[in-house]
This record gives sequence, structure tokens and C-alpha cells, in this order.
Amino acid sequence: MHRDEVVGEWRGDGSRREWLSTLERYAFPVLGPRPVSAIDAMLVHRVLEPIWSTKPHVGQRLRERLEAVLDYAKGMKLRSGENPALWRDNLEHMLPKANRTSRKHHPALPYAELPAFMVELRAMPGVAARALEFTILTAVRTSEARFARWSEVDLRTGVWTVPGERMKGDKEHRIPLPERVLVTLDELRRESRSDAVFPGRSAGGFVNQDAMADVLAKLHPGVTVHGFRSTFRDWAAETTSYPNHVVEMALAHAISNGVEAAYRRGDLFKKRRRLTQEWADYCASPASAWTTVTPFQGGGRA
Repeated sequence: MHRDEVVGEWRGDGSRREWLSTLERYAFPVLGPRPVSAIDAMLVHRVLEPIWSTKPHVGQRLRERLEAVLDYAKGMKLRSGENPALWRDNLEHMLPKANRTSRKHHPALPYAELPAFMVELRAMPGVAARALEFTILTAVRTSEARFARWSEVDLRTGVWTVPGERMKGDKEHRIPLPERVLVTLDELRRESRSDAVFPGRSAGGFVNQDAMADVLAKLHPGVTVHGFRSTFRDWAAETTSYPNHVVEMALAHAISNGVEAAYRRGDLFKKRRRLTQEWADYCASPASAWTTVTPFQGGGRA
């Protein structure tokens, strides 16, 4: 199975790289140079079996992508017969039933435990650890952080502009960068040899999509990278006085209330910058100071 055969419709370069990254890491080593016409259910099982139980969310995503690629190959007359990556009446007899709980729910670290966690994270070396720290401090989605480019980052003004094609809502998003992130990025920039902020060996030269999850699993098994967005949301709601729409915009969520949205056409950047810096300050605070959490009464509405 050659990477040139893995083609189709993607939302953008980020989506394409994510697809290829999954296949290159788990599928290509097993399938080798075989043509798509030679791939059968036993080969698909060999690809999925090592990660099906240990990384269920990855295994499910990989199976779906294999199914899509093989469907495309059949449509292009590159193979015939049933799709060997189908679940029903096929792989369901060879693998345990898929557990999608981890995809529907993203277990989050309670915000009271975050300062202590950040101490451990900052002590870990490596690009993946820095990518996870960056993701937490900016409260962005994993894919948005993974594919960050230096051309999107302005270290002088402390702004990272994510293009719409990489955002869930297809709308460009400006993200204020707190001081800790700027220090980290400055260090990474000096060592950079590519446009990737967090370089790796996966497709496109970006850090692998499971790298941050692997770091997290070593430090705190049972929570997810995406769950830190919920940690941020809970912290903002319970310990600050920032209005809901400021927090929602920081998370790049659409403002659901139509009337409120009509009056919030800007991106509330100055308020979001203060919010993000306060979040970073909280993450860097002494763990002992948050044994008992009290509501923060700072100038959230200023």
C-alpha cells in the first residue's frame, strides 16, 4: 500500500497530514508495498490488533480511515470485492466491540490539581512535552497545536493566528500568547530547522498526533489532552469573573445566543489576552497555594 494511493477529499493540509500520520505509523509498516488489491481482512486485523485495546480511540479512527481508503480504491477500480476494513459482519468477529466512550467524553484534570501537574510536565524534556504545555496554556485543540507554524506566530506582539482551514469552525482565530509560552517559543525558535513549531517525523514533519497523549499517559493516566479545555472552562467559570462569551471565544466556540452574538462581532482580543495570562499565571502558581480554591475576583470585566 503506497502513500500515493491514499488520496481523497480533505478539509486542508492539516487534515491530510493527520490522515497520513496515522497510516504511516500503524498501517504502512504492516501492509508494506502490497497493492491495495492484495489487502484482506487478516492484514487489516494485523494492523489494528496491537492498538485496538491499548489505544481504542486511535484504533477506531485508523479502522475508519482504512475503510475510507479501500472504498476509494474500489471506486477507482483498483480493487474489487467487500471492503476488508468493514466492521459489521467482518472485523466484529475478529476484534472486541469498539468502546467509543473515550471519543464522546474527554476526562479532564480537575483545575485544583493543575499547578502540581504543570510542575511535572515542565520537568519533562522533549518536543512532545513542550507541545502539551503549549496546548494547555493556549486552551486550543490538539490538531491546532500540532500543526502550528512559525509563519503563524508573531513573537514580537505575542499573537498566534491559526488559519481558518485548521479551525473547527473554518474561521481564522487569533490567540494571545502568555509570557510563559513566549519564553518557550523563543527557545524552540533558536533550535528550529523547519516551519513546524513542534517538529516530528510524522507526515509533513510535525509532531506525531499521539505524542502528547503518550506524555500525558506517563504523568496522569486516565485524562485526555482535549480534556484540558474543560479544565480551562471550569477554572474560568468558578474562579474568575469573566463573562461567558469571553471564555467561549477564547475556546473558539461559536456564541450560541443570537442577540449576544450580534453585539460581539469582534474577537474580544484584549479581554482574552488578560484571561489567557491569568490562566498561565494560575498554571504556574505554587501547588500548595491551591489546596483550597477560592474564587478569583480580579478585573475580568474590565
